[in-house]
Amino acid sequence: MSSPLRTASPPLVCWSCHERTIGTHFCSSCGKIQQVPEHSDYFAMFELPRKLWIEMGALEQKFLQLSWKLHPDNFVNAAPEEREISLRRSSELNDAYRTLRDPIIRVEYLLAIEGARVEGKNKQQAPPELLEEVFELNESLDELREAEAAGGDIVALKQRLQAAEKNFQSKLTEVDGELQLVAKDWDKAVDADDDSRRKSVVTKLNELLNRRSYIRNLVVNVQKELA
Repeated sequence: MSSPLRTASPPLVCWSCHERTIGTHFCSSCGKIQQVPEHSDYFAMFELPRKLWIEMGALEQKFLQLSWKLHPDNFVNAAPEEREISLRRSSELNDAYRTLRDPIIRVEYLLAIEGARVEGKNKQQAPPELLEEVFELNESLDELREAEAAGGDIVALKQRLQAAEKNFQSKLTEVDGELQLVAKDWDKAVDADDDSRRKSVVTKLNELLNRRSYIRNLVVNVQKELA
């Protein structure tokens, strides 16, 4: 049973010899560096499945190997088209590595390329379970701004905000932990080729990402005021 979230990639054809190639970065027939395939993604660039658990040591080693092979310095005497492909490939490789090595950005990217990322309908709306704490936080922020404008004592107010920041940082850590657990569920669903389970996991990942984004914005706002 195939997933509706995925589409089959067309066979790759070398731009130089026009033969079909099984090489990800270089033609398996003529050895020429290959253009970035139209339907490629960062996982495919590292020859990885679209799963959320990645062994970081292996990813880094692969990145270093590809960085050397694709580096423009290796193509200074090559044809202009090859030099241009090398530049694009090297740039995309760096983007891919930065994305896949970060567990949160990796989840966001995976959902994006699966066509499954759903942003919160109202990014300014607090999750119901946080309403009271967010209300208290906003009150404290307003009081701090008023005290600063009036030249009043702000020490106690800043201490209250520091406590609130610590509280929301803790909640951010909790969300990150939940994301790691649900990410494992995604990998299990992929291994089982279970569409229904995959859709359920996607819904949960989106909810957690939106919750994380909201809490992260709260933390950033508090940090700006404390600064």
